Amino acid sequence: MKREQGSTLFLRGVVFLMGIAILAVCALGVPTIAKDLVEYYPPFIYLTLLIPMYASAIPFFFALYQTLKLLSYIDKNTAFSDAEKDDAPGLAALGLVICFASLVIAVFAAVLQRLLRNAIDIKSENDLTI
Repeated sequence: MKREQGSTLFLRGVVFLMGIAILAVCALGVPTIAKDLVEYYPPFIYLTLLIPMYASAIPFFFALYQTLKLLSYIDKNTAFSDAEKDDAPGLAALGLVICFASLVIAVFAAVLQRLLRNAIDIKSENDLTI
């Protein structure tokens, strides 16, 4: 048990170091790069550089938070739960239904297109014979 807590403690440290490194880049590196780029490009570079950089940091920190949460579950030995109930296939089935419905609509549209093309060919053939 001590060995497992040691490995999760190491992983927690790595997660914190990653968070601190990215926070430093967001606080110090990105504005410095933006200031250097303003000399060569128009001033709206702040919007085109800073907003996407900071917006991409949000999911990164959320992933770090989820990692810390998972490590705490591992420490408490509750990372996996007993499957008392069957997993509800509703959400997975809903995704499959949406994919299947799209496939059916695409095939139906292709059949209608082929039918319309045949009707146009027959009409043009009849127009030429009359």
